[in-house]
Amino acid sequence: MTDKTPPKSGLSRRSALRLMAASGLATFVAPHFLGGAAFAQENKEPKGRVVVGMSQEPTVFNPLMVHNEVDDAVHFSVFDALFRIDPDGVIQPNLAAEVPSVENGGISEDGLNWRVRLRDDVKWHDGKPFTAEDVKYTLELIVDPKFLSWRTGGHSLVRDLTVVSPTEITWRMESEFAPYLAFLAETFMVPKHILGEAEDPNTAPFNQSPIGTGAFKWSNRVPGDRVELVANDDYFGEGPFIEELIFKYIPDMTVLYTQFQSGDVDLVDQSYITPDHYAEAKELPDRTVTLEPGSSIEGIFFNLERPQFKDPAVRKALYAALDRQSIIDGIYYGVGTKTETFMPPLSYYYDPDLPKQEFNLDEARKILDDAGWVPGSDGIRAKDGVRLAFANSTTSGNHLREQVQQYMQQIYREIGVEMTISNLPPAVMWGDFWTKSQFDTAMSGVTFLIASDPDVTNRFASTSSAAKGGQGSNTMQYSNPRVDELLKEGRGTFGQEERKKIYTEVQQIIREDLPFLPIFAYTVVMGRKSGLEGFKFNPNTRTPSWHAAAWSWKD
Repeated sequence: MTDKTPPKSGLSRRSALRLMAASGLATFVAPHFLGGAAFAQENKEPKGRVVVGMSQEPTVFNPLMVHNEVDDAVHFSVFDALFRIDPDGVIQPNLAAEVPSVENGGISEDGLNWRVRLRDDVKWHDGKPFTAEDVKYTLELIVDPKFLSWRTGGHSLVRDLTVVSPTEITWRMESEFAPYLAFLAETFMVPKHILGEAEDPNTAPFNQSPIGTGAFKWSNRVPGDRVELVANDDYFGEGPFIEELIFKYIPDMTVLYTQFQSGDVDLVDQSYITPDHYAEAKELPDRTVTLEPGSSIEGIFFNLERPQFKDPAVRKALYAALDRQSIIDGIYYGVGTKTETFMPPLSYYYDPDLPKQEFNLDEARKILDDAGWVPGSDGIRAKDGVRLAFANSTTSGNHLREQVQQYMQQIYREIGVEMTISNLPPAVMWGDFWTKSQFDTAMSGVTFLIASDPDVTNRFASTSSAAKGGQGSNTMQYSNPRVDELLKEGRGTFGQEERKKIYTEVQQIIREDLPFLPIFAYTVVMGRKSGLEGFKFNPNTRTPSWHAAAWSWKD
């Protein structure tokens, strides 16, 4: 979510940088951003435990390595970033003492020279002090070509990292990069004195038993079952107010809801409560169940290197044959909103004027006929020796997605397309199968933005496909030279109005190219026990467990 009130057009560079670092004058520490109610708890001793239920298993515990959204729940609790983004989309200080801006001298007027001041009271979980050396090490490790880094965008522009003192670091950006503050809000710091001594950071013991600066310390992992964290009594900020934080893996989403219903689970993280249980869940005693605007888009993702999907007519026909409103109403119980874009509807950059898809099987058939896809003796179309057949994959046990797949299989058969269903356990589905584009098509909910910034280089740039040797999450293997140009332009533009024009055009091109078929923008069914206080939903992060440090049980 971004600022709801756009600035006037014609911003000066100085004004644009003020917008980029709107909270830069603040010198208070991160715990302040949850408001005064949080401070009232500051002297409370940690008490009790919270069990967070998850339908996918966290498996990657080095936050700089390639991982999925489910791993973020653990990362946000064990680690800290220089900054964090609050529920209103405002960047706040975390490990940094303040958010750098032009006004406080942290960012030069041209946006190229940065100075970050750090807190002086932060310790790693092993008692060693956190310093600017750790920041320097982290930012250098991310761009080390030998390291299996999750994201290098923005970080690859950093030059001349200089440790001025234990609490101050400076660097120069090779070129302007407007999203960098937002990127740093999702860049967790790692300890130089541990990973820097490892023979290979990719295989270091740290990756399975991490040490951070966060409100919770690593305790234990039972593979296939749970991750156990314990309170960090030396945490520099607010909290923690609970003794134990448990992330429990429950792959069957019906069982996950049942355990929330029975009280075995205190809060449901990804993938939340499924919409088919919403009506019942909101009437449960001693439970708080709310509908929250999500930032993810549910869609069908193409592997564009498969020969049948290289033809845009195929993608357009499959979209025309998709009755999205029936999927939302009949399978998702009306929870979710049709969309034509990857941009969350709450974003300032969202384009509501994109062409609207219409469900029309006759039109779908005509598109394929005109493109030369001819039905064979078995009724399945083919062209130039390529059958119009493919597999669709998602996580096993997600019963609503499985119902969508069954619907798609039937409806696509009516237009001469063969779709098989090939689902996998989460750890397999979201491993190399997804990240290295080994699927034909995949059904997933994807958060395209990093924090609230509209830059989507990580998802759509031609250089961001891991299957093609790049670093990023362009699992569709999408490539469009004009989109590449626009993304580069957007990263070097600071004015909100100017950026809106750029990302509007990006959305228009993506809508025309259809590298994925958007089904709906998420509205999530968030559920927790009513006695759990300090919880705030944050649409700008990928996990409801983004600030478990503030959680406590009502006395």
